[in-house]
Amino acid sequence: MPTELHSADLRPVDATALAQAFASGETNPAEAMQSALERMERLNPALNAIIHPRPERALAEAAEAAARWENRRNSPRASQQGVPSPHDITFDGIPMAIKDLGCEQAGEFHHAGARFLVELGWRGSLDSHLYRLLRAAGMVSVGRTNTPEFGTTITTEPVAYGPTANPWDLTRSPGGSSGGSAAAVAAGIVPVAHGNDGGGSIRVPAAACGLVGLKPSRGRVSTAPRLGEHRGGFAVDGMLTRSVRDAARCLDIISRPAPGDPYVAPPLRPGESFADALGAPLPPLRIAMSTGGPGRATAPARHAVELAASLLAELGHRIEPDAAPDGWYSPDLADHTIVVRTVAMSAELAGWAERLGRPMTADDIEPANWWSAELGRSLPASAYVESLAELAGWRRRVMSFWRMNPAGQPSTPDTGGYDLLLTPVLADVTPPLGCLADPADGARRIAELAVFVNQANVSGQPAIALPVAFDPAGLPLGVQLHAAHGGEHLLLAVAQHIADAGGLIPLGDLLPRESP
Repeated sequence: MPTELHSADLRPVDATALAQAFASGETNPAEAMQSALERMERLNPALNAIIHPRPERALAEAAEAAARWENRRNSPRASQQGVPSPHDITFDGIPMAIKDLGCEQAGEFHHAGARFLVELGWRGSLDSHLYRLLRAAGMVSVGRTNTPEFGTTITTEPVAYGPTANPWDLTRSPGGSSGGSAAAVAAGIVPVAHGNDGGGSIRVPAAACGLVGLKPSRGRVSTAPRLGEHRGGFAVDGMLTRSVRDAARCLDIISRPAPGDPYVAPPLRPGESFADALGAPLPPLRIAMSTGGPGRATAPARHAVELAASLLAELGHRIEPDAAPDGWYSPDLADHTIVVRTVAMSAELAGWAERLGRPMTADDIEPANWWSAELGRSLPASAYVESLAELAGWRRRVMSFWRMNPAGQPSTPDTGGYDLLLTPVLADVTPPLGCLADPADGARRIAELAVFVNQANVSGQPAIALPVAFDPAGLPLGVQLHAAHGGEHLLLAVAQHIADAGGLIPLGDLLPRESP
């Protein structure tokens, strides 16, 4: 594995800056895509982030976007308006990547990290609602990114495609299950990439790779047309980004419900957008801070939370340490989520067996997922229903911790409750590759690391991972903020204030490297 890689010709920027360059004519989508593909060719062999590149189609789609931008710049309206305002920014022609799990694309490889789908050369048969929204916005995919088999772990090391490396250190995990997407964004191949989060799978790789990772509220992003809910409602799609402002604009693009969705997140006010949060003034907020008590978070993870809390206090917010919802760290939560996840894995494999016309076997599936499916098959239906009921009761109890109000806006001080909860993302520093994939000990290590991410998946709340510190080895450490259900606007407003105050670590033109 190389110890040093050469940078691409153009320094990576976030999607908003690139869109502004399109608007000014400084560059265009065709040139940006060519640069992205050149950078992918240079860096991807060391990263193994993008497993299904689509250069020809990407270049053709980017050329179409370039023509649209040319027409905009030459229109009479453009000459009258001059430089577009922040509200007029469009992501037409922005290069992106799609995680190879969900977000189906008609005719494109779709393997979900599974060997049997690789062997079949499986391809998507339709465009998902989410992909249609991204394409309607004009965004162009360079390809699909690596993911662990069925996205069931917090590292990206599938047997089918091999491990993805962290651009900050090629010996470290990029997190998972959206690790391929995170590595592609951190390395500057693309400014944004699709991911999904059923147990920290956006937030963990964002923290590991120094990115912004927003897990939206349940029901904010539709899973149509294949699914109603995914894995008991735990999973939701989103985007990994280089900036808070990109996270807001991406959410505006993808948060469009589809007919038949089983639930929809609380809508914004008429005429409002998530991008409005970027300059929104904030009253003093009441923010709870928790590192989970003794033994849950290591010193580096606690330091990151304390650093973020200190900055938030400087910005005028009230920080209350050692505060968390009652039962937030309950072992019963893990027990019931195991039931839901193992039954979901069993059902997923049964669905593939029906589609393929043959039973699934242990030779098709990695051992951890086969064990999960076997456990799910052994459980009675009543156990699944009972666990869903217990988790619903837990969700109602913890929701009383937050101030509940329309569109996630902060409440007045006399309403009680907290506006936000601040915690680590992972309980420790980013682990080395192989550490979490080890069959004998990986599950225990994952359980120790991931004690702060599962709660938002069960509750359905939005949470945002922000890179605020470095560990002793110089690798990123992330923290996360949780808001009440529907509170993405508040999360984005606070995150942008942190960014404006210089509280996020610089990403810049990161080059993949190995530890010395």
